[in-house]
Amino acid sequence: MKRFILAQTPCLGYTFHQMKRRDFCALISAGLLKGAEPEVTIERDRPGRPYAGKVLAAIQPHADDIPIFAAGTVLKLMNEGYTGYLIRTTNDDMAGRGTIAETALANERDIDDLVKTMGFKRHFGLNYSNHEMDGISKPELRSRLIFLFRLLKVDTIVSYDPWGTYEENPDHYVTAQCVEAACWMAGMDKDYPEQFAAGLQPHAVTTKYYFARGPQLVNRVVDISSTIDGKVSANLVNKAQGPAGETGARLRASLASQGRKLPLLGDDDATANREYVKQIMLRKNRELGQKYGLQYAEQFHYIGPEEDEAGKYVREHSVPMR
Repeated sequence: MKRFILAQTPCLGYTFHQMKRRDFCALISAGLLKGAEPEVTIERDRPGRPYAGKVLAAIQPHADDIPIFAAGTVLKLMNEGYTGYLIRTTNDDMAGRGTIAETALANERDIDDLVKTMGFKRHFGLNYSNHEMDGISKPELRSRLIFLFRLLKVDTIVSYDPWGTYEENPDHYVTAQCVEAACWMAGMDKDYPEQFAAGLQPHAVTTKYYFARGPQLVNRVVDISSTIDGKVSANLVNKAQGPAGETGARLRASLASQGRKLPLLGDDDATANREYVKQIMLRKNRELGQKYGLQYAEQFHYIGPEEDEAGKYVREHSVPMR
């Protein structure tokens, strides 16, 4: 009976069968998790460079993931002192126009531009086939990530949420699961001892910013008002597959052919592309920011360093010797 009611009851103007499955899942999750939602911390700009000497890895399956979901936060953290590296797990050979070879090359060029635009120190491409990562060896990917975490001495990662609800893309959830496992295994002294023979040392990743396309437990909102223009630039170089690139210019030309215009697109292609990204594509960042009294924001499931319980007990209960 309940199934029949769900299928027949309009929800926000749609029936169950007309709704996008992810949207429906979001509504259900919001209701189920209402009593268990964590307290949200707002992370704002920190003065100076408090993270000087720290290392960040932005890990994405595809060329557009970090630009869309987390570029503002990554730029903010690098402004505050982090050295940033970009890791892409696929070659994006299925995402873009042209032949498979042309698509892979176009995305490779976009990645080169993204590294320069955002100021990453280096990019590591792991070159798995696009949309095929559910068929790869997860232990292999995990070991490659552990190697990089130890080599680079990564303190913080930004990537997809391994617990994000209703993620259909296997590249996303496989990358997320392997990243999560690699973060703590990299700190173990018995996993992959051949890496120690090569001069590496155990090094666990202690801080994680996880983003998701669908519902997730959000406990951190990051103010990206100071880096929103950098996020726009990051999305503008994502030409092969992203919703940005030349979209604003094409929309402006299409409207002009109909004798119409959209004032925010301005009078030239460069303005049209930039304003399309900032005002239309990144609208959700603006709306999220307004919800928390900010101009623009990104949201994450954040996991920070765990305090050593023995050390905490000693700090709280130790007394001077008499």
